[in-house]
Amino acid sequence: MPNTEKAGFSTKKYLNAQANSINERLSHFPDRLYLEFGGKLIEDFHASRTLPGYEPNAKVSLLLSLKQNLEIIYCISAKQLHQKKMRGDLNMTYDLATLKALNDLKDFGLPLNCVVINRFDGENEAIIFKKLLERKKIKVYLRNEIENYPNNLNKILSSRGYGKDPHIKTRKKLVVVWGAGPGAGKLSTCLGQIYLDQKTGMNSGYAKFETFPVWDLPLKHPINDAYEAATADLGDYNLVDPFHKKKYNKRAINYNRDVDAFPIIENLIKQMIPQNNFMSSYNSPTDMGVNRISVGIIDDKVCQEAAKKEIIFFLFRYRGEFERGLVDEIVLKRMDNLLKRLKIKETYLKTVPAARKAAREAVSQKGKGESGIHCGAAIELHDGKIIAGKNSELLYAEASAIINAIKDLAGIPDNFELISKQIIQQINAQKDLIGEASKSLTTAEALLALAVSSVSNPLAKKAQQQLKFLNNCYFHSTHTLSKDDENIFRKIGIWVTTDSLEKGT
Repeated sequence: MPNTEKAGFSTKKYLNAQANSINERLSHFPDRLYLEFGGKLIEDFHASRTLPGYEPNAKVSLLLSLKQNLEIIYCISAKQLHQKKMRGDLNMTYDLATLKALNDLKDFGLPLNCVVINRFDGENEAIIFKKLLERKKIKVYLRNEIENYPNNLNKILSSRGYGKDPHIKTRKKLVVVWGAGPGAGKLSTCLGQIYLDQKTGMNSGYAKFETFPVWDLPLKHPINDAYEAATADLGDYNLVDPFHKKKYNKRAINYNRDVDAFPIIENLIKQMIPQNNFMSSYNSPTDMGVNRISVGIIDDKVCQEAAKKEIIFFLFRYRGEFERGLVDEIVLKRMDNLLKRLKIKETYLKTVPAARKAAREAVSQKGKGESGIHCGAAIELHDGKIIAGKNSELLYAEASAIINAIKDLAGIPDNFELISKQIIQQINAQKDLIGEASKSLTTAEALLALAVSSVSNPLAKKAQQQLKFLNNCYFHSTHTLSKDDENIFRKIGIWVTTDSLEKGT
């Protein structure tokens, strides 16, 4: 069965336009362009969910097309290392996220110049991480913490500021500066390099690779609202770029941190570079950006609906993070305000009411539930069909929903048993041996049992082959998934929301 998800975005059109814009900006700087990458370079699933048809590694494809003239600097902050800061989307600390990113760059064949540890002030964690990277044959630079940065311009533009930092040796004309997340010091690295380049007579410049917010869409467009949802934990919000409006009398959408930082950046630029440098023409944060994402939007209605689903996706994610103490209540209030503005509820994601209904029905149905706990789950297929599942002594609710979904895709009757009870009993016996309380199969266990069954059962094999069509489907459960199931869903590419951290309802 083919993927029937309707595309709202053309990656090809976007990449052509974005590559042309980067090359045009490159033409203004004879020696170097430091291109700061905001957001995700690899696996941008926020963009792929918000813009159906956007390939998660579109930016990788773009950089590979520019590879002959490209190298990458990766930034992380010593403060992020010291605080053991977590990446919520990856559920790992920034040091591990950095190692993953570096491995990904290597796997894709993208050239890494070095790792820069910014804001260094003697942190032991930074020293240890530097040694770890160097033992992997990765070049590492330490850039120092500058007191009262970025307000003390006299110190910044002196031998006690940028002049105290090492001059990173670059060879290619396009230097992409990427990082572990907000606060990694990407902008500071770019400007520090330009300062040191000027000292050697080089004519280099800065620009920012942007995706969201989309500068030439309306301020309150759902796609831009989805960006606010994705950054609600940071407190970001979109606004009309006041500098662009004043200079050109044109509305352009930007976000608060870039707008707040622009006067400081503008002062740095004026004092740091000669007037003939193209950066002197930057009159607004929008001017600094390279963003042609809107060119790829081929069906605005499809993208608007996807963006609203994305907002609900983040609502549930933040609720879970709030229960774990990772975000404050203000984040949930921001999300509530977004929903009110768009006039939608959490049930806009159709899997939510379907999973809750399945949990309620499980209470009154014979053979459903386990040890008095009743759960429900639901998945939305690409054609809009909702498939639900309930927990039982045989399967967890999410495993039931997945098995029911691949049965439906394969055209197998609902009452047909794909996994023999004998196989389930053998797994249960194994669980008894290792002291597991629950006998129900998780999704990971059920799919393993399905694989075993497929050896002798052609219908089981046919169902197994449908798993790839669950990629990019939304899934809701009334309880939190096991760690093994989280990994399975992530590998398949299913977007999971849950009601609670509790294991049952």
